Amino acid sequence: MGNTIKQKGTRAPGDGGADDRLRVSRAHDSMHPESPASREEAQFLPDEWLKVKVVPGNGSLSPGVYYPTGSGSKRFDPRQPVPSSPTKTLSRSHRHGASRRTRRRAVLKNGECNILKSRISQRRLRFLQDMFTTLVDAQWRWTLLVFTLSFILSWLGFALIWWLIAFTHGDLELDHLPPMQDSNGWKPCVFNIYDFTSCFLFSIETQHTIGYGARTTTEECPEAIFIMCLQSIVGVMIQAFMVGIVFAKMTRPKHRTQTLLFSKYAVVCQRDGELCLMFRVGDLRKSHIIGASVRAQLIRSRTTKEGELLSHYQTELELNADGCDSNLFFIWPITMVHRINANSPFYGVSAADVLQEKFEIVVILEGTIESTGQTTQARSSYTTSEIMWGHRFVPLVSYNRERQGYEVDYSKFDETTQVDTPLCSAKELDEFYGTQADRRSIESTDHLVLKLPERPARPESPAPAPKAEQKNGDFTVTL
Repeated sequence: MGNTIKQKGTRAPGDGGADDRLRVSRAHDSMHPESPASREEAQFLPDEWLKVKVVPGNGSLSPGVYYPTGSGSKRFDPRQPVPSSPTKTLSRSHRHGASRRTRRRAVLKNGECNILKSRISQRRLRFLQDMFTTLVDAQWRWTLLVFTLSFILSWLGFALIWWLIAFTHGDLELDHLPPMQDSNGWKPCVFNIYDFTSCFLFSIETQHTIGYGARTTTEECPEAIFIMCLQSIVGVMIQAFMVGIVFAKMTRPKHRTQTLLFSKYAVVCQRDGELCLMFRVGDLRKSHIIGASVRAQLIRSRTTKEGELLSHYQTELELNADGCDSNLFFIWPITMVHRINANSPFYGVSAADVLQEKFEIVVILEGTIESTGQTTQARSSYTTSEIMWGHRFVPLVSYNRERQGYEVDYSKFDETTQVDTPLCSAKELDEFYGTQADRRSIESTDHLVLKLPERPARPESPAPAPKAEQKNGDFTVTL
């Protein structure tokens, strides 16, 4: 390839007073170390991140600037800031992995959609027409309030009807009260009714078929028989409706998402010579998600050819995991990979662009709950401040010989390690390499091929002709 490593100044990298920043020459002027793009990348990063390691010019390095990895594996702790140069103090807004300008989210980290709806015509009427869904979606305090009021109001309503029946029939007169009924031969509509309190108790007994035996209806009043049948039917309907709401609310698949995890950060590094955007998904429960699939959508502004501004344009990102498509065999945490190629919307995005652009990546995990058969959906999102360029997730699945099974260490779920990654975009990377796919990865090394010394070719001798022999009446052919 003829790659050359240029040094700023005339001194060697180890001389005192020399600038130790080394840069790899670009394939064109926009990739030159003194170009505006390179200076723009450099002002956002500490000095330690602008160093590259000196290697022979064999074309095995990618263009750009690489992070120093040191002698050992350096892991990243999201709770600790990334170390910067001791001689230079950077502002918090430009440190990689630190909180920068906050991006307005469409989907919160816990999966809730950050959507506020206003100015809806006939809003109350529309929600009351779908009362069941409204109560299921409502908070528990409102559901329990409606649950309690539905029974109390029905008891009071039918108690008033029973009181009116007794009042119109004359059962509440002094001469017709229960103590005087045997003496004057009065037959009431309902036995043992004294006042409204008695009617309220009889309403509860009728609606819930308690039947204490003290208060019963008689055949004296047909309207009392009709109301008794009506209240029994209404009581069963109220119980079925309210129990259904409480059951549906308690068994909502939304609660299953509390045990489905997304990594706190998304990372960008090279995999098989290509820049890849990666994030992790995991399941804490032993019961699995059947038919799990993961989707990702990019939300950012876009201007059409006609000049129309689409402020929340959604683009589907192609995902795969371990050589498969987005349909997962979800038995342990899996790293989802989006390859940044010519079909990716991030094809022209570099590390410096991530610091400046505004976009949001919404990730969605869907599947069927194994224990209930219900479909669930878990959501999360990543903004530009949550994309870590030059990091890779730490492996967290290992085989435990003592317990005879694969063990998942969820303490490493969000843990990453720093790796060498070019800061240029995938488009610049392709323009630099062209068709040399075998030298795309900075970690690739030339394969050693062992060849045996070639032996001189021997002149071919003519093959012997087959011979036929006869022994004891049998013919034997020798080739």
